[in-house]
Amino acid sequence: MTDKQKLPSEKASARGEVDDFLRKVAAIKPSGKASGARGRLIFAMDATASRQPTWDRATHIQAEMFQETAVLGGLDVQLVFYRGFGECKASKWHSEPKGLLKAMTSVFCLAGKTQIERVLKHAASETKARKVNALVFVGDAMEEDIDALGHLAGQLGLLGLPCFIFHEGGDPIARRAFEQIARLSGGACCSFDAGSARQLRDLLSAVAVYAAGGRKALADFSRRRGGAALQLTHQLR
Repeated sequence: MTDKQKLPSEKASARGEVDDFLRKVAAIKPSGKASGARGRLIFAMDATASRQPTWDRATHIQAEMFQETAVLGGLDVQLVFYRGFGECKASKWHSEPKGLLKAMTSVFCLAGKTQIERVLKHAASETKARKVNALVFVGDAMEEDIDALGHLAGQLGLLGLPCFIFHEGGDPIARRAFEQIARLSGGACCSFDAGSARQLRDLLSAVAVYAAGGRKALADFSRRRGGAALQLTHQLR
């Protein structure tokens, strides 16, 4: 079912969820990025078998994240992914879209269980070494101990590293887990599907702008972009 075919109640629900996500982003404390420093964002993805369609879309979306942050002093992005039998890898930090795009297109999806705990531990280690302004995670499932994930998310919150989670599909177990991880880390969670690529692009770009320039930059981006991101302007006021 396309966006045009969705029932009014479904559209209203989707708009309400986006508004709620944007309210949470707007309420987050400034990123603490040093003046003149480049923002740093970890882009983590579930690369198990069910993720292939979203992975392909994300390779195009991430390039726009870079474009939106260039005027803010730039954004360094690290790709993290897990797949297969216990494989979880992190790329080097990329300062321009070409390098990250190459890293993402070299990855193919393999069946396996989720490894979100390893992603959160890695993010904590990275930000302890050098401040990371935001963690983005895109996934559709959770097959781990929610209490352990919640503990790690709380640690990220104490470190000032919010998790912005984008949930694909309708798995209620994953949804509850992702909402709790986002809440405990001080971030936000939002759903998306195959028909909401533009919405995902705008929201990911908004998070990237936040990581690169803080809340003021996020407000400016919202006014320029319009659509879902425009709601931020009202929330920041």
